[in-house]
Amino acid sequence: MFVPSPIILIHRDTPLENLLRRWSTRGRARFVMNQASEIERARLEGLIARGPVASRGLFTGRVPRAGQSSGEAYAELEAEDLVYREALAYLRRGLGKLDRFQLVHRDYVPTFDFGVCQVVVVLGQDGMVANVAKYVGRVPIVGVNPDPKRIDGVLLPFQVPEAPRVVERVLQGWHKTRAVTLAETVLNDGQRMLAFNDFFIGCSSHASARYTLSYAGITEPQSSSGILVSTGAGSSGWLSSVFNMARGVAGFAGSSGPPEFRMKWEDQKLVWIVREPFQSRQSRTALVAGMLEPGQELVVESAMPERGVIFSDGIEHDCLKFDSGTIARVQIADQHANLVVS
Repeated sequence: MFVPSPIILIHRDTPLENLLRRWSTRGRARFVMNQASEIERARLEGLIARGPVASRGLFTGRVPRAGQSSGEAYAELEAEDLVYREALAYLRRGLGKLDRFQLVHRDYVPTFDFGVCQVVVVLGQDGMVANVAKYVGRVPIVGVNPDPKRIDGVLLPFQVPEAPRVVERVLQGWHKTRAVTLAETVLNDGQRMLAFNDFFIGCSSHASARYTLSYAGITEPQSSSGILVSTGAGSSGWLSSVFNMARGVAGFAGSSGPPEFRMKWEDQKLVWIVREPFQSRQSRTALVAGMLEPGQELVVESAMPERGVIFSDGIEHDCLKFDSGTIARVQIADQHANLVVS
């Protein structure tokens, strides 16, 4: 008989594990990194022709930093892998002394039933906390930083050694949490998606996104690079880059541009911005940015025959199709995330 575990521990693959999945052995992975590095150096020094042919199939996704050899880059991967494995082993031992726990890979989070657990432990990165928060309901989340030397840990307030004590406090009800406002998109066919940081609504390629946008009683057809909808937690991420671009363009044109913009994680507000709106005979640009407060919604009707998508928190492969005939309603979600802070 299956007995639900009160503790769920979310883990991920390390960059080295991803590399080994492609190249099978450590020796081959190290060789591939060495070859890619040497070919790139030769190209930069003009010893071989520029172009993709010489190094085809050798790029590993990890480029050595300036002044760092490929051997050092591989050693860094091994060191990072060892630190994460040790952190995971420590948590497994520590949590096992508290109660039953279940180890869940991040890839299975969207389909896992968190309804019966009491606490979810995420062994970072920050993006894992954001993704997990969309699926756990109001279950408290303990974010653990496995490697403070390499990971900023904005959403990972706890170090590995203290994590079991924090989880014990949660199980006993002695913890404190911080509520984080989530965004919600609901399609006219009933599909639903949440966002911890932001939504992207647009085209899956670099082609223009075409849609009809409705907000505050105004409706207009648009053509743009897509729509960004940000929560307070996301206001320091993708949304901040939009404001940076706006200030840069304004400075180029001789004006100061918009001031720094931030929201608190718990603010009951969402900010939406149309990216690169295009004015034409068939598209308008009166609706470019706005704020959604409780009870308000942004309505977007797709006019794209194909490749229309909606995804949250930068996870493009986990998306909703947004082709012609699809209508999306974006608003503040009733559900919020509970991040354990002490």
